[in-house]
Amino acid sequence: MAKADLMDFDKALELFEPTLGFEVHVELNTQTKMFSDAPNPAASNAIEGAPNTMITPVDLGLPGSLPVVNETAIKYSISLGLALGCSIAPSSRFARKNYFYPDLAKNYQISQFDEPIAFDGNVEVELASGKKYQISIERAHMEEDAGKLTHVGGSTGRIQGAEYSMVDYNRAGVPLVEIVTNMISGAEHDAPELAKAYVSAIRDIVVSLGISEAKMERGNLRCDANISLSPRGSGKLGTRTETKNVNSLRSVERAIRYEIQRQAAILNDGGTIIQETRHWHEDTGRTSAGRPKSDADDYRYFPEPDLLPVEPSLELIEELRAALPEAPALRRKRLKDSWGFTDLEFQDVLNSGLLVEVEETVAAGAAPAQARKWWTGEIARLANAAGVDATSLVSPLHVSELVAMIENGELTDRLARQVLEGVVAGEGSPAEVTKARGLVVVSDDGPLIAAIDEALAAQPDVLAKIRDGKVQAAGAVIGAVMKAMRGTADAARVRELVLERAQQ
Repeated sequence: MAKADLMDFDKALELFEPTLGFEVHVELNTQTKMFSDAPNPAASNAIEGAPNTMITPVDLGLPGSLPVVNETAIKYSISLGLALGCSIAPSSRFARKNYFYPDLAKNYQISQFDEPIAFDGNVEVELASGKKYQISIERAHMEEDAGKLTHVGGSTGRIQGAEYSMVDYNRAGVPLVEIVTNMISGAEHDAPELAKAYVSAIRDIVVSLGISEAKMERGNLRCDANISLSPRGSGKLGTRTETKNVNSLRSVERAIRYEIQRQAAILNDGGTIIQETRHWHEDTGRTSAGRPKSDADDYRYFPEPDLLPVEPSLELIEELRAALPEAPALRRKRLKDSWGFTDLEFQDVLNSGLLVEVEETVAAGAAPAQARKWWTGEIARLANAAGVDATSLVSPLHVSELVAMIENGELTDRLARQVLEGVVAGEGSPAEVTKARGLVVVSDDGPLIAAIDEALAAQPDVLAKIRDGKVQAAGAVIGAVMKAMRGTADAARVRELVLERAQQ
């Protein structure tokens, strides 16, 4: 469907009521996989191996291999369930979810169906306006991830038009927790922003627990976004679509907005919505049809015969509850107070979705104001220009290093922007980029004095004004010197020397 066929967003919500639902998949960073002792590529210290090297017979479902549950993954799952306000089941069990796809070597996925480990939770989500929503959590259940397909040939990187596909089973068996919401109604115009804010809230919870790297661009945290529209006032639930594996906060927001506009245009023209999965295309800002969406019965769930029920003791549950970090709302208040930010400054950080990055940059030694400035300023600008999330461009450690070099007088803001571009381009750390590009601030007065004298000689009228007490005229000379030094001079020091030389 061409963009011209989309209905205006405001018009769509005038005619239709949206109902949302989200399934967020969180890869746990345990050292080994969910049911085998193969190394987990999602672990914090994992070094990704060559394709199909981080596997065991269990991950491939080879005859005679038997799964064994990862104890740490169970503890992580309980902690996450508690952080989501869920009840923890005294007994839960795994099931086989049967379907065929090349990245699923066993032809079934070990998951949880009617007996999840956590259920009936609630998450508070706050929008930029300060408006709050209570998102009801139906369940959080454990399962294993599938492998990864790479489609070769064609222009989109997807299976359509590809010449052939390759499968890597390294990710097969990675521990997952899938968080499923109940239906969310009443969001109206807030729906796209609410989607982004909800996934951001889940990401904050997961990071605070330390159970996942939660890097969306790496697939550690993925969102399946469900949306349906019903004629306003009809009281009927519309047919939903599920946009799969959306891997950035920005994309979640855009995908919900797009689907509302797409579905509204179809329904308004008398068409029907197909219950299907859809793929989000970051480059075009569109979704495309995937496959008809299966219902639970189609997967032929049955209890996993090789695994016993999971029955955590009350003592373990209370021990994990006592170890929970502070709630995100309390954490935000603490950070705002400790950083000394105004409401507007802190909201700026929240709106950017970069609270975690700013916090980690401050923890690495940067001043809060500088961390906020760089993440919500230049880094966000580069990310917007590239159409990616800022978190994928640079690490908090490198931003902290950059800030330290500015504060130490090694870089000016102008040079630091050039260094940042080098870091983003993969040229190394800020120190390495600075050295390779020769961007260190000139600290020797000799070259500065020579450039100043040349600039003063070239602008005798400016020199006369400075001597007459018109200090603001020095700006023209300072600009000329900074240009001659290619931005490697300290502007404050240049100003001092200009005023000194002008009186000689």
